[in-house]
Amino acid sequence: MALLPLIIQIVTGIIGGHAVSGALKQSALGPIGRSIAGALGGVGGTAILSSLGAGDLNSAMGALAGSAISGVAGGGIVSGGIGAILGMLKK
Repeated sequence: MALLPLIIQIVTGIIGGHAVSGALKQSALGPIGRSIAGALGGVGGTAILSSLGAGDLNSAMGALAGSAISGVAGGGIVSGGIGAILGMLKK
């Protein structure tokens, strides 16, 4: 059961990363870069939210739903941030 939330965080992080990068029309990261940044952001975002006391979020909605929501958010934030930084550096 410990592996399933991690898989959900990675997959939803990738989805969030691609969604934010696509919405912001960022081309600084390619598809592989978006996937890597999103996956890392999905896992990292969940870890950060859990350490900040968002464990109540997971218990209220269930661990899997909490992992999915924090994975999408974390993946989107990291992918969007990295894409914005790389975009500024290319100019």
